[in-house]
Amino acid sequence: MAKENRLVYSTDRGRIKEEPKQEARREGDGIVRIQRETKGRKGKGVTCVRGLPGTDGELKLLLAEMKKRCGCGGALKDGVIEIQGDKRAEIKALLEAHGHKVKLAGG
Repeated sequence: MAKENRLVYSTDRGRIKEEPKQEARREGDGIVRIQRETKGRKGKGVTCVRGLPGTDGELKLLLAEMKKRCGCGGALKDGVIEIQGDKRAEIKALLEAHGHKVKLAGG
C-alpha cells in the first residue's frame, strides 16, 4: 500500500493548511429538460433533470426538495438530477414555480 506524501508542517512556515476546493458552477442554455429513462436500469424508470444552473451544493438542495415533493428517492450524478419513477409532471410544476423554463424531452 502506497502512502500519500503531502507536506503538513514546515520549519519555515509552520503548519500548512490545504486550500478548500472550489465548486464548479454549471450553466445551461436556459432551458431545463426533463426526461424519463430506463436504459441500463433493468427496466426501472427514472426521471432525469438536465440543464439546471448552479453549483453541486445548490443542486443538492433542489434535489432534496424534489424528493420530498415526489415522495421518492433520487441522486445527483455529474450535474444530472435523477428521481426514481416517472415524476415528470410534479417536477415540471416545481421547477416552473422556481422560475425555470422547462421542457419535457424524449418520449
